[in-house]
Amino acid sequence: MKQWASPVLVLVLTTSLFFLGADARAQSSSEHHPASIATGTLHNLQNEPDEGKWEGSTQGIAYSEFNHRFVGLFVLLFGLAELGHALRYRLLVWPRLVLPGALGVIGTYLLIWSDNEAWPIGSLTFVQTFSGQDPEILQHKLYGVFSGIAAVSETLRRISWARHPVWAIPLLVLGLGGALLLFFHSHGDHPGNHMIVLHHTVLGSFGIGAAVSSAMVAWASGISPQTVKRWELVWAGLVIGMGFQLLVYSE
Repeated sequence: MKQWASPVLVLVLTTSLFFLGADARAQSSSEHHPASIATGTLHNLQNEPDEGKWEGSTQGIAYSEFNHRFVGLFVLLFGLAELGHALRYRLLVWPRLVLPGALGVIGTYLLIWSDNEAWPIGSLTFVQTFSGQDPEILQHKLYGVFSGIAAVSETLRRISWARHPVWAIPLLVLGLGGALLLFFHSHGDHPGNHMIVLHHTVLGSFGIGAAVSSAMVAWASGISPQTVKRWELVWAGLVIGMGFQLLVYSE
């Protein structure tokens, strides 16, 4: 296990630097909105001078980048836990619950804080938020719902309450659906839209590969253990790649 100490330390330091950068931007951008992102509370910035200008504004960019990096941290964490399992380290039982736990945190966070102007922290009502009048907001909330459902199904699988391979379907279908949505996810007239599209294309590609590899692991009972291990490594590697991509997300 000692050989993992240095890589893990590097990962922690790298993650910390990214978050410090995000917080610094948030602090500088919150000159007219004291108190929010840098302290981690992410209060609703309802005093934005022009609500129509939130998308692409300094505050809006800082808010969005923080959200992506926050999610990326938890994706990276459960990717590393899955890698440990794939490499057959003698881990305790609880690391297998890192994935559903992380998905639960991600789902809860997105349902509450994904968008500054959306329910429950913004001016839009629940119906307005989920009606689809703003496709970007609706997609963000759907990612929260997807994560929550996958968290429940994976928890049941990993504590052996649901042993049938069919219980792997939620993670596969929702993961694949979420990956495909990234190819259609638009931020409208955002000045950095080309960079956003690039990030989402890479994330979507990683996500499709991760969904396919997780399906191979779930339904690979009839193939050799070495083949299963290879698919587990592919799955873990792609998830870790997604985590890093989210941590370097920039608009």
